[in-house]
Amino acid sequence: MAIIEQQAEHTEDEQDDVVLSASGIRVAFGETVILDDLSLDIRRGEILGFVGASGAGKSVLLRTVLGLVKKQAGTIRLFGIDVDHANDAERLRIDMRLGVLFQQGALFSALTVMENVQVPMREYLDLPRKLMDELAMLKIELVGLPPDAGRKYPSELSGGMIKRAALARALALDPEIVFLDEPTSGLDPISAAEFDELVVKLRDTMDLTVYMVTHDLDSLFTACDRIAVLGKKRVLVQGTVEDMLKSEEPWVKSYFRGKRARQLDLATRTQP
Repeated sequence: MAIIEQQAEHTEDEQDDVVLSASGIRVAFGETVILDDLSLDIRRGEILGFVGASGAGKSVLLRTVLGLVKKQAGTIRLFGIDVDHANDAERLRIDMRLGVLFQQGALFSALTVMENVQVPMREYLDLPRKLMDELAMLKIELVGLPPDAGRKYPSELSGGMIKRAALARALALDPEIVFLDEPTSGLDPISAAEFDELVVKLRDTMDLTVYMVTHDLDSLFTACDRIAVLGKKRVLVQGTVEDMLKSEEPWVKSYFRGKRARQLDLATRTQP
């Protein structure tokens, strides 16, 4: 009896540890099926790298989880709540616990960086202007941007600064889970590495859970605790980098054990 109770407690702990659970997801645009019977869990405090071939549906799944793309079947649970059956108050609370960095940053070009960071605050909170300014500057500083960046417009920023500004906006409401869609795309290797280091640091200091859609091998090797591979309209393989390197799934094997990947693996594992 004691063993059964311990097993039950362990199962409940694992369920409580799941921040996002997608089960049996099907998404189609007309006759074209993008995702079919896809299931994926994300655990509290982890950085999950979500990878797959171009056009496989990585961003489609992210947007489906966020409610921006309609699914035809399946269940999505955020913080234990089935989003399809959540009432308005529950949906509002869920939204406030999420942060999103879209591809290319997606900053509003007519707003300054500070004003961009304040967009979620204006949407969900009722705060004095001075307090919003202080909070926005705190987020700007948190992502490593200089104070004067707050007064600049997106057109005045470098690619790396745009990604950091978009991350500051994603962190505006102190979310529990952050969705990053190709966050290092278009960045030079040094800027990309610095961004990966920032994500890990923020995860550790803010107790974040991170869902990172990426094709960047460096990010997968250095920043991610676990990796999920999308293929054939579902999650083919999931696990650690070591699991990926052992996988015999053809696409996974080619991606993680090809010539460039082997060089990256060697360089990563021989660093002091």
